[in-house]
Amino acid sequence: MLKEDKLVRLIADACLEEKAIDVVVLDVKELTIITDYFVIAGGKSVIQVKSIADNVEKKLKENGILPIRKEGYQHGVWVVLDYNSTILHIFRQEEREYYELENLWGDAREIEVQKAE
Repeated sequence: MLKEDKLVRLIADACLEEKAIDVVVLDVKELTIITDYFVIAGGKSVIQVKSIADNVEKKLKENGILPIRKEGYQHGVWVVLDYNSTILHIFRQEEREYYELENLWGDAREIEVQKAE
């Protein structure tokens, strides 16, 4: 397993542990130079969005991985955690429907996400 694949898996699993809505992984490495993967997750409320972000940070820190950038946490409607090769976007559902990142990056290959057993 590639290091990036493991990182994507850790992020997706941490999102799913907090009951994130519709977790999507987009392989964007052929479309942009800023990152290899986007992980997009939704939350029903500001509290859930922050809870998802907190859990991702906690789980990755346990593996010695810290974000290089964190944006939007204070407001909790769109939190971005940048792990260099993978960028996590956590939206409150209303903002996710408005910005439609999945459609914006519609040429990206979508990777199916299921909770690891």
